[in-house]
Amino acid sequence: MPRRKLGQHFLIRGGILERIAAAACPTRQDVVVEIGAGRGALTEKLLKRAARVVAIEVDPLLAERLRLKFAGEPRLEIVCADVLETDLAQWGRATIAGNLPYYIASPIIEKVLPLNPPRAVFLIQKEVAERLVARPGDREYGYLTVRTALYADTRLLFEVKPAAFHPPPKVDSAVVLLEPRSCDLGVPGRDAFLRFVAQCFRQKRKTLRNNLAGFYGKELVDAWPEASLRAEQISLEGFAGMFRRLAP
Repeated sequence: MPRRKLGQHFLIRGGILERIAAAACPTRQDVVVEIGAGRGALTEKLLKRAARVVAIEVDPLLAERLRLKFAGEPRLEIVCADVLETDLAQWGRATIAGNLPYYIASPIIEKVLPLNPPRAVFLIQKEVAERLVARPGDREYGYLTVRTALYADTRLLFEVKPAAFHPPPKVDSAVVLLEPRSCDLGVPGRDAFLRFVAQCFRQKRKTLRNNLAGFYGKELVDAWPEASLRAEQISLEGFAGMFRRLAP
């Protein structure tokens, strides 16, 4: 049996697997990197739509089962490794897809975003999906939302109920599509910008004045028209505008 400590919930509904594969490969793809291949159900669908699939699986037992299941399939490369410790850029600018373990979904997405894949399709916890696509003013809107939007345009494609998995998780899931951001914000240095955004969200229920004055000076921040707002009320473009004011 697979090790439950890894948090695996295997998607078993063929129709949903087909929809995920179609979202990742609306046309034939050269390379698809699959994260968390598990028992190979999605792998099988992706092989029908891609010239080559790289399947990453951290569990050695499952990786060995994949090798047996797809023995003789030259278009599949099976990598037994922790995705968070794997250089995903080694396969070029590939489409990325996968049923992500809930407990590391956010770190995986943060790792994938700077790679600027042509498409990324992930099955994740619905709560996380809602955070990715939230709008300013929404309860779910936060740092993860802004970080994701800096790199990608994100859509929630459809929801998946627990009964579609074995064993069924205790929460609903959803499939999200991430595509490269359609316009450049022109911020001077993404890492520095994200540190600024993180500071804005440092205490989410407090105003920007309270979160930023200690770092940039009360007099400077007080002059901003957004000073009395909370970070959850500010759009990505709004954060970019504030950050540009700080540029030397």
